[in-house]
Amino acid sequence: MKKTLVLAISAALFSTSCAMTDNTAQSTASVVPAASLQTATAVERAPAAVDAPAFTMEQIMADPDWIGRSPERPFWSLDGKQVLFQQKQEGSPVRTLQRVAFENGQPHVSEVALSALHHEATNSRVYNADRTRAAYIFERNIFAVDLATGAISQLTQDNANRSSLQFLADGRLSYRQGNDFYAMDAQTGRTQLVASLATSDAPEPVQAPSDYLAKEEVDLMLYNQVQRRQRQQRHDYKSAVQTENPATAPKPFYLGKGQQVVAASLSPTADKLIVAISKPQGWRGEGDLMPRFVTESGRIEMQNVRRRVADAKPVSHELFLLDIVTGEKHALSYESLPGFDEDVLREVREENYAARGETYTSERKPRAIGVLPNWAAGQGNIAWQADGRGVAVMLRAWDNKDRWIATIDFAEKTLVNQHRLHDDAWINRHFNDMGWLPNSNKLWYTSEESGYGHLYVRDLGNKGRTQQLTSGAYQVQQVVLDNAGENFYFQGNKTHPGVYEVYRVSVDGGEVQQLTDLGGMTSFVLSPDESQLLLSHSNALQPTELYVQENRAGATANRITYTVSEQFAAMPWTAPEIVAVPSSHGDHPIYSRVYLPEGYDANAAEKYPAVVFIHGAGYLQNAHAGWSNYFREFMYHNLLVEQGYVVLDLDYRGSAGYGRDWRTAIYRQMGTPEVEDLVDVVNWMGEHRHVDTERVGTYGGSYGGFLTFMALFKEPGLFQAGAALRPVTDWAHYNTGYTSNILNLPQDDAIAYRRSSPIYFADGLEDALLINAPMVDDNVFFQDTVRIVQRFIELEKENFETAIFPVEPHGFVQPSSWLNEFRKIHKLFEENLKK
Repeated sequence: MKKTLVLAISAALFSTSCAMTDNTAQSTASVVPAASLQTATAVERAPAAVDAPAFTMEQIMADPDWIGRSPERPFWSLDGKQVLFQQKQEGSPVRTLQRVAFENGQPHVSEVALSALHHEATNSRVYNADRTRAAYIFERNIFAVDLATGAISQLTQDNANRSSLQFLADGRLSYRQGNDFYAMDAQTGRTQLVASLATSDAPEPVQAPSDYLAKEEVDLMLYNQVQRRQRQQRHDYKSAVQTENPATAPKPFYLGKGQQVVAASLSPTADKLIVAISKPQGWRGEGDLMPRFVTESGRIEMQNVRRRVADAKPVSHELFLLDIVTGEKHALSYESLPGFDEDVLREVREENYAARGETYTSERKPRAIGVLPNWAAGQGNIAWQADGRGVAVMLRAWDNKDRWIATIDFAEKTLVNQHRLHDDAWINRHFNDMGWLPNSNKLWYTSEESGYGHLYVRDLGNKGRTQQLTSGAYQVQQVVLDNAGENFYFQGNKTHPGVYEVYRVSVDGGEVQQLTDLGGMTSFVLSPDESQLLLSHSNALQPTELYVQENRAGATANRITYTVSEQFAAMPWTAPEIVAVPSSHGDHPIYSRVYLPEGYDANAAEKYPAVVFIHGAGYLQNAHAGWSNYFREFMYHNLLVEQGYVVLDLDYRGSAGYGRDWRTAIYRQMGTPEVEDLVDVVNWMGEHRHVDTERVGTYGGSYGGFLTFMALFKEPGLFQAGAALRPVTDWAHYNTGYTSNILNLPQDDAIAYRRSSPIYFADGLEDALLINAPMVDDNVFFQDTVRIVQRFIELEKENFETAIFPVEPHGFVQPSSWLNEFRKIHKLFEENLKK
């Protein structure tokens, strides 16, 4: 039964148990009211007040500051006595640092003065081995802290860009500045260049003559001979001083002309460097331009945009072990990695060759391999043991069918494979964490090999014995190892796919202990002494707020921020129920959020119209019990409910949160499983939510816009109206990193691109279609819309309209644009779904 609710902000805390849903198909769907999932604290629910404000499109699409300004990027103070977080300023993009102090046990929030930021903005901090000292970077400069006294010392004051701050094993600090690595004594401030990486060839002052004429000129002219001899003498003397005098800077490591450094990591003992290099890769071609028609100059201006996947070429990294003591550079071959030369696309290529009437001949040859990008490696792509005795590197094939974790045999200068994760579809960009257990030869990592992202420990000293610490139909993320190396903490959806809590498990395995019981969406930060958890928590009706809880199961989470506006809290929001809709294509249900209209009557004479929202991004979870990233859509769904619609938004196959098989079901067939799921949810609404399946509309942006196209083109009549927002129409025009994972490259797998791109199915359009296209979209190009509109014209289609937004990028910025877009969407539904 749907409840219309008023949010009343309260300091009271309460907790209820979370209902479970069955992961198998049923004759009727599992239904979990959102109220039972969001055991959310400080949100009380009551009947709507008579004078509760009504929903208006103008209010919903206004600048979201009216909702409130939730805490962002929270962290603990150095002493663990205060909490700090970033907060957007009202009417401004600027974020300021806020402090939560506790006075008589009660939280008190105040803004950190600009003059004190260098002492408070310590969220980038690192610790020494015994955690007696800390260091951090603020505005590019380094600060050191004596944790016993709290004394803070500023060690640099300039505009140099520093990164990769760490404590070395001898107590010094090291950092990276450009391609130079430095070590600094925090007590004296003495700074030493440890290693320098030069993307050039080693200097050769005297080279052999390049051709006959040059050789004759040197042999004939004494002047040339003298000049060459003097250049060599000066070079030899400078090199000798640099080699024999300890006061000079070390010689650079010359990595070759025309190379770029992709990754580099200094050992804790400052005697070795791991470096990955590649040829510079342009992110665009000469023709990759986008015109901007509304500009400050009043003239058309061209903006550079990214390269299309159809123009992509494989990229490989060269990996090196640099010995800082000897100055030697050792190339690390990938040939020790299992599968390094496999033709993993053999079957795909055979199918595509056959479609062209050709025969494919498979051969083994080295694949393009490199370090896993840092954005996909939660704990970093290179991990050193604290004493520098060992290092692990996370590597990935460019085709993204394999991920390897390899250690380095320093004596043999070779990679030693420790773990290979292969996926016939593609390796997930999540669940790529790794690190070492302290004072041991044990390597921990996360992997999706069991079908879900889980945690493993590999004992390199025990014949590589690997232990799986977590298991089951849930996912482990945001992994943190405690200071003693005894327990892992993580965020997981163990109790329900849409509920994320905080858990703990011993490094030796055993029971997985649930530490929080808030429902909704909860992430965490451990306090410096690990006695408390700083929680970021939200539920379906409450944006993210901060809580503090003792680090033990069953402890109460106490709310410390109240940032939601009174206006938002007074609105009669409807909590969606989370439903496990049975799938006709497998045992796993299609989790969906369902909103029912005011006064819903399952036996009413007239059935209800409905709207299905399709989330974007593809790999994203929206049918969860937390606050949705699609907050405008959530509010719009409340307006629809108020006007008598049933609303459903689903996590179609390809969405995050449900394991590997759900994620990869779309491999080489984007738009097929998802549309099948759309058919299932529409049929389910007709059978179980009294919906008139002849009056159902749909809308979505980006990937959701793509699926709106595919649903209307491939299943005419399923939806009587659809709005495709900033939609992909031809995947060959999208970017490489996303598209090549799912569809391979167009030159390898044209079949997959034709099977998955709406432009090839445009003749299937029969129902009302609205296309909303931003013109300065550097993600999904405006050209996508232009090309499909031309196809509609050539196919003599009539039932479509196109709305353009001249100044908007992929994610709209102007409230007026949001308002205009959703007014058009709403008009489409009102005209086509209402009797």
